[in-house]
Amino acid sequence: MIYFIINKIFKPKELIQSDFNSRKIEKIIKYKFKNKTLLFKAFKHRSFLAITNESYIESNERLEFLGDSILGQATTAFLFHLYPEETEGILSQMKSILVSRTVLSDVCYNLGLGEFLLIDKGEEKTGGKKRLSNLANLYEAIIGAIYLDGGYKPSEKFIQQSLLAHRNDILNKKKHYNYKSILLEYSQSIGLGSPLYKTIDESGPDHAKYFVIQVSINDEKNAKGEGFSKKLAEQNAAQNLLKIIDSQLIEN
Repeated sequence: MIYFIINKIFKPKELIQSDFNSRKIEKIIKYKFKNKTLLFKAFKHRSFLAITNESYIESNERLEFLGDSILGQATTAFLFHLYPEETEGILSQMKSILVSRTVLSDVCYNLGLGEFLLIDKGEEKTGGKKRLSNLANLYEAIIGAIYLDGGYKPSEKFIQQSLLAHRNDILNKKKHYNYKSILLEYSQSIGLGSPLYKTIDESGPDHAKYFVIQVSINDEKNAKGEGFSKKLAEQNAAQNLLKIIDSQLIEN
């Protein structure tokens, strides 16, 4: 009877929102919301709507759509001004890594925001609070919510503090397909031994070193690769040489 009376006075959503730990989340993201409902909505996964009996439009997906656009704009402007000597191609490569779903989910997970994600029991049992897509979507939804609550500047600040401040580690540690292993296997299979990697250029300040690596096989086939670590530059060089070899094989 008591539950019936309470449920008549408060909607399930309102009961759940009252238990939502917005204060702790605000401390993590370093932004205090004027409209707490926006923050609450940013954490609502589609599966959660079955609990609150709401329309699909009340999930965090619209906020995610908005946040994705703001993230792209902020990251593009940041890289453009930080690296005035870089080409459009290099800037595009950096941006694609920084705004990738894998990176965004890692950032969100490391901040500990996944534990506050509002999902149903079925989604939670299958690891929904740690799922890459859910965490990446949550990160973008938070950006969208901050933008609607306080405007562009605080949303940009959140992006810079949580993501772009760690750009060097992210760019250096980004997992790439192991083109070096493929090139080594090919080179050895035709009796030419191991590829030789050589640093031919190194530039930039200590906190943002940029490398140009040349890889060659038997002093005949060679290609260059670039990156913010020697490992990344070597992978790109190996990939470029494999493309050259592949095109030559097709022609022959």
